[in-house]
Amino acid sequence: MRNRFISASLFIALLSLLLILPVDAGSAPVYLVRVTGAISPGNADFLDSAIHRANAEGAGCLIMMLDTPGGLAESMRKMVMSIYESRIPVVVYVAPSGARAASAGVMITMAADVAAMAPGTHIGAAHPVNAGGKDLDKTMAEKVTNDMVAFVKSIAEKRGRNVKWAEEAVRESVSVTETEALEKKIIDRVARDVDDLIEQIRGLEIKGKGPVDIDPAKRVWIAESVRTRILKALSDPNIAYILMMIGLAGLYFELSHPGVILPGVIGSIALILAFYSFQTLPVKPAGVLLILLALIFFILEMKIASYGLLSVAGIICLLLGSMMLFDRMGGRIGVSWTVMLPTISLVGGFFVVVAGLVFRSRARRPMTGESGLIGETGVVKMPLTPTGRIQLHGELWFARCRTPLAAGQRVRVTAVDGLTLEVEPEADATGSQRVTP
Repeated sequence: MRNRFISASLFIALLSLLLILPVDAGSAPVYLVRVTGAISPGNADFLDSAIHRANAEGAGCLIMMLDTPGGLAESMRKMVMSIYESRIPVVVYVAPSGARAASAGVMITMAADVAAMAPGTHIGAAHPVNAGGKDLDKTMAEKVTNDMVAFVKSIAEKRGRNVKWAEEAVRESVSVTETEALEKKIIDRVARDVDDLIEQIRGLEIKGKGPVDIDPAKRVWIAESVRTRILKALSDPNIAYILMMIGLAGLYFELSHPGVILPGVIGSIALILAFYSFQTLPVKPAGVLLILLALIFFILEMKIASYGLLSVAGIICLLLGSMMLFDRMGGRIGVSWTVMLPTISLVGGFFVVVAGLVFRSRARRPMTGESGLIGETGVVKMPLTPTGRIQLHGELWFARCRTPLAAGQRVRVTAVDGLTLEVEPEADATGSQRVTP
């Protein structure tokens, strides 16, 4: 009995010890997320949700594979704050080969607990520009640049990285390769691929977060949500351009055919989405103004008989505006020619056809109603003395004439007074009155 009691006690003690011992941290999985394209509200929300999920599910670290040309400053700041707030190490890995961490990507990379780059990548060119991709005016440029310099210097100091280079990246738009970045202590590691990176950071001591204890075999990829994909798609210049053209075509059709409603609704939604996209793209005001001028020319084509000159001017403005819409200097993105030319052909043709139909319908003499009766000819059925009846379009109408007319005489309608037609005798080619036998 006593032996059984001792055995039971030892079993309970051993079980309790196993329960209170911490689980081997090395079994923690590695969470990975891919952030590409312009830094926008969609990417910022995606990274924030990914970091929260990795923290909540007990990940050993989060590796963010980054490839960006830059983007919105506010979205970048949100991403930096999300990295700061993470309880687990966040690794920013500029990859694959050919990727870049430009502009806002510099701050995001330097804010990471571990910054790494793949061979054949580069980082830098963080000078602030406005939403149109152009340099700011002198006073505003000085304010924004100084603010951005202070921000990136605080990041570099917090992570123990090259403060001087961080300032140069903002003030002078300098860029470096992955090798130079490692030599200048801008980043911590150069890794061939994700496997190499995981091996390099495994067991690495992170200030304030302890060692990176992870199991290389356990990897969890966090995929983008539908919402994130939609927001990222809107940041594509080709999508933004098509949305703007659809919006203009819809509003144009609504203006030319008031009351249809549906084209106007679709056009308004498309324009709002296009303007959202323009926030993160290097849009040139001259391009937008030329496209709007083209719309004005097409609207005037409906009002003025220009014999097609306004339509030609509208197509030329549409083509020039499309070419100038996005700033392609310095490697910036723009609309693909394979998208631009078919879109201009379809939208320009649509504008021309609608304008032509509207102009013809307004120039054509009315065929119905009171206006449609004026000028029509009929035959007197009951003598007009001065009132009587005439037959017009197979119908009998009350008619009135200043001069008496006998039955069988042909008359022409000159005016309409309620249900009574004002008529006059119809003359033949010789000027004499015609009488139907």
